Formats: sequence, structure tokens, C-alpha cells
Amino acid sequence: MAGNSFGQLFRITTAGESHGPANVVVIDGCPPGLPLAVEDLAHDLARRRPGQSRLTTQRKEADAPEILSGVFEGETTGTPIAILIRSADAKSGDYDALRDRYRPGHADFGYDARYGRRDHRGGGRSSARETVARVAAGAVAKKLLAQAFGGEVLGYVVQVGDVRATIEAPPTLAEVETLPSGESNLVRCPDPEAAARMVALIDEVRKARDSIGGVAEVVARGVPAGLGEPVFHKLKADLASALMGLPAVLGVEYGIGFGCATARGSENNDPFVSEDGVIRTEGNRHGGMLGGISSGMPIVLRAAVKPTSSIPQQQRTVTASGEATTVTVKGRHDPCLLPRFVPMAEAMVALVLADHWLRWRAIRA
Repeated sequence: MAGNSFGQLFRITTAGESHGPANVVVIDGCPPGLPLAVEDLAHDLARRRPGQSRLTTQRKEADAPEILSGVFEGETTGTPIAILIRSADAKSGDYDALRDRYRPGHADFGYDARYGRRDHRGGGRSSARETVARVAAGAVAKKLLAQAFGGEVLGYVVQVGDVRATIEAPPTLAEVETLPSGESNLVRCPDPEAAARMVALIDEVRKARDSIGGVAEVVARGVPAGLGEPVFHKLKADLASALMGLPAVLGVEYGIGFGCATARGSENNDPFVSEDGVIRTEGNRHGGMLGGISSGMPIVLRAAVKPTSSIPQQQRTVTASGEATTVTVKGRHDPCLLPRFVPMAEAMVALVLADHWLRWRAIRA
């Protein structure tokens, strides 16, 4: 499988770089008859868009999608869907000093080792700018999940630095996007008190010319039991691969996660019950997946996201020839990736679920 494609039956291929003229995604395998318009893509693209608040990069991009193929008279045709998102506000001159220097925490050295050349402008293909194409594709997958089985995928921030949210139950989109005061929720954390402390912490590290990491949680509700493969391509494995394939993700867990290491089997197992003829479990420590197959309970995942590697502080590095030097990264960068990471994570989870639903439908037809 090519490294620029993802999925089997619901398959996407992306192309584009940070400072290129546009990013594009081709979606192959979307069933015909799905209502689809640019307005369906715009909401999630706006949530991912740079420049949306003082806590994000100030690069200004409209991120207005153009559907080039695969849709006729407002519905998908079953043929490949091509979506183009143009770029307009790249400032490549900010990266001239990086042509021969490796930025700490970035993929610069790895790209040279793999290809023998690289696009140093904003990180080229390794930039999170590429995820604009994935978010567009994820919006299509979300529509398919909603139509197929009423599925919903929602992400939110549960931790920034040492500030942790208290969340009693999975929130709604409104709670993630808006504070009780009516103001926009800049960090997409549904705990208002924690959200305020997260904003203060991000402001603090931004003023110190530094960055901070955190954790996002994604919940998929309405997912039927039976999605996933029993050995290779377990649902949990493909979801982990999808999230780990996003920039800056260093860890993924689901359900009780690493908490299972200290639990006994009697504490960790979720007993099965039957209610009105529907089999479910009493708890959801298993995070909606057992044996790599969905159980019908909500799928709950968390991704640990590292601090932004691009910081305007002088750092030690070497040149491509191995000469010791220093580098100070210019350009516009997020002091914390978490607020804009949420729609990226949702998109990747939705893409996996759409792919596995089509696989399940194929063997149960």
C-alpha cells in the first residue's frame, strides 16, 4: 500500500505540501446516493482552520473546499470524489534558513535519509497542513456513518500540560464548541473551569516563546457490533494506526487504556447483560472493542499529542553535512496543537469506521 493512501474499501489518497498551491484528496469507494455539498465539508474544515483564535497559528487560510468530481445533482455517484483546498497565505521566506539545517523534533532529517531531498518550506509534506485534506475526507465519512447507522464521532480536549478536565459523560458538540457564557470554547474542552485554566496555560507558554502538549479524547457513538477483523486489521489496530499517522501523536489508548496494568481481571472485565433483547455490557472499560471487533458500546480513544516542535527559541542542531549550528524557527505556529487536533482526530476515526462498515456490509450481505 502506498504511503499516501489509507483504507481498503473506503480509501483516500492525499497530495500536497505545506507551502504548495493546494492540497487534494481523492476518496474511492464512497457508495452512491449520499447527499454531499461543500457546506457539508465546511464546518469541520473551519474547526481545523489556522488563524481561528489567538491560541492557534496566525496563518490565514479560507480553506474553502472545491468538489471536483464524484458528485452529481447533490449526491455521490459512486465514482472517485476529488476535493481541492487551495492555500493562499504561505510565507516561504520564513524558512530560507532551514534549507540546510535540521529542526529538532521535526521530520527534516528523516526526509533527507529517505528521499535524499526535501521541501524545507514549512515542513513540506510532513506539515500538519496536509491534514486539511484528511479532514475534508473525514467529513464525507461522517455523513456516511450518520446515514448508515446513525453513527456520530466527536472529539474534545481532556488535558493540556498538567491541567486535566473532569468529564462525567461524553459531551455534545455544543458543549465542546461553546462555553456556558456563550463564548467560543477556544480549547474545545467541555469542562469550563478546566478550559479556562488551559487557555491561561497556553497563553503563558506562548508568551514564553514555547509550546505545550496534551491529550484529546474521541468517542464514536452508535457504532454497531461486529466491525473489525479478528486477527490482522483489528478495529483497535486500524484506529491506532489512523491516529498515530497524524502529526505529533506519540501515544494512543482506548477504554481503560494503561489503567489495565494495575487492574485485576475481576475488576477489568465488563459483564454482559441483555436489555429489551439488546446485548450490551454494564461498563465500558473495554472502550467499545473486544478481540479487535466492535461490541456495540461507544468506542472511546485518547491520543497524546506532543508540544509543537516549532518554537521561536534558539536550539542546537546540525547541518546536512553534520556541522554543529543553531536554529531559531520563524514562521507562524500553534503554541498548543490540541484545539486544532480535535477535528483531525475525528476525521481519522470516521475514516476507519466507514471503511470497516463497508467491509462488514460486504461479508454480511
